[in-house]
Amino acid sequence: MLKIEQVKVFVCNPGRNFVTVKIITEQGIYGIGDATLNGREMAVATMLEEHIAPCLIGRDAHNIEDIWQYLYKGVYWRKGPVNMAAIAAIDMALWDIKGKVANLPVYQLLGGKSRHAVNLYAHANGESISDTLDKAEALIKQGFKAIRLQAAIPGLAVTYGVLGDKKDYFELQGSRPLPPEETWSTKKYFAMVVELFKQARERLGDQIDFLHDVHSRLTPIESARLGKLLEPYDLFFLEDASIAENQDNYQVIRQHTTTPLAIGETYNSIWECKSLIQNQHIDFIRTAATHAGGITAMRRIADFANLFNVRTAPHGAPDLSPICFAAHMHLNISAPNFAIQEFVGFDNEQLNQVFKHNYTVESGMAFVSDAPGLGIDFDEDAAKALPYKRSYLPVSRLEDGTVWNW
Repeated sequence: MLKIEQVKVFVCNPGRNFVTVKIITEQGIYGIGDATLNGREMAVATMLEEHIAPCLIGRDAHNIEDIWQYLYKGVYWRKGPVNMAAIAAIDMALWDIKGKVANLPVYQLLGGKSRHAVNLYAHANGESISDTLDKAEALIKQGFKAIRLQAAIPGLAVTYGVLGDKKDYFELQGSRPLPPEETWSTKKYFAMVVELFKQARERLGDQIDFLHDVHSRLTPIESARLGKLLEPYDLFFLEDASIAENQDNYQVIRQHTTTPLAIGETYNSIWECKSLIQNQHIDFIRTAATHAGGITAMRRIADFANLFNVRTAPHGAPDLSPICFAAHMHLNISAPNFAIQEFVGFDNEQLNQVFKHNYTVESGMAFVSDAPGLGIDFDEDAAKALPYKRSYLPVSRLEDGTVWNW
């Protein structure tokens, strides 16, 4: 038996906020997990400290499945983003411990490799179409073969996916003490986005995979129209075309376009994916280990998706710490139906002081560490020197002031 002796929770801001869990066993072996929930970090930290940690002391860290079921089914209020982020962090930390005890990387405990490396897609975000394509060219020279293209919409002051005068994601998203409000116009967006991909194919050729994120700002019939308009440009996938709280929305989109569809970054459990996957209304499921219950839950989603020809493409935005990226790497290298991993890089110096990792990226592909466990470590002292700062994602409004989908 490997008894859990302590569960520690850290909230730090190395450029943006992250919630990290550290589980320590009586033998001194420890594991780490990511519990970050962007804009609600302190809610998850409280859930862990006040409600989950006391229930784990003395339990056997080897019993990952039992602990997952205990935390998920042992409360009346199941699912939900706060609860599932907390469970996810515990789950990751336990897999990290098990790998260290076995002296094996986690992917070996998941059945070994299905591929030799993990395909990545990078982000090209520009103030104009030409700026976006300049950045895409630079990424292609670095070896990336799949690129998400986002460009500012002429006539709108702020556009999702565009950094503006901020140097990187961490500067942009780590300094929002109140939710910024952005203006959205579907008509102006349509005028820009088709031209973006027309020029992209003309300039960058047909050997690069293009992706695009709508971030749920269109109605289903608008999404269907966009998918149809983008068919000549052969997208790898169109992400979050519409919100899918009503799962039938994607039936409307699917029946009008053959552009591949991806969704799932806001989903917290397999139940939110179920209808979309089994009805084959999507092609890629984008759940994240941190938000959908950890490695244990993500394995189930991947296996279920595989039955219906749906591939995995985990969320990889900067609101997920390098611990979550490590968990994704082990899942991605092992899952037979993995497709592609979103990648924004970890070039922030403070971030790399807190999270010790050794990722290798070559020719647009990432190689998984063979270190025992998840292959990543956490510096408590560095984290304590970088305290939490309240920060929020933007809220979108139409030009008449209506709060719009996000």
